[in-house]
Amino acid sequence: MATIKIPPVLRASVGGEKEVGASGANVGEVLRDLASSHPATESQLFASDGELNRYVNVYLNDEDVRVLDGLDTAVGDSDTLVILPAMAGGAQG
Repeated sequence: MATIKIPPVLRASVGGEKEVGASGANVGEVLRDLASSHPATESQLFASDGELNRYVNVYLNDEDVRVLDGLDTAVGDSDTLVILPAMAGGAQG
């Protein structure tokens, strides 16, 4: 079972946990398992077309899955996924 590190903005959707376990052979299956166990996360993670929301970044062992095979990236039991909401904005100077 892979470990998913949950950012503060999503923790309310997973009962306040910082990390949860989820099963699957690839990133998409692991995130769908998370959404199955914690339904409030589904709309936060996935767009209506089933792809990742554009403002959600997912890292597998420190590698952005978008530069790997996206949701099809293989995941092993000892792997860690990190979900990071994309940050926008900043100060003009």
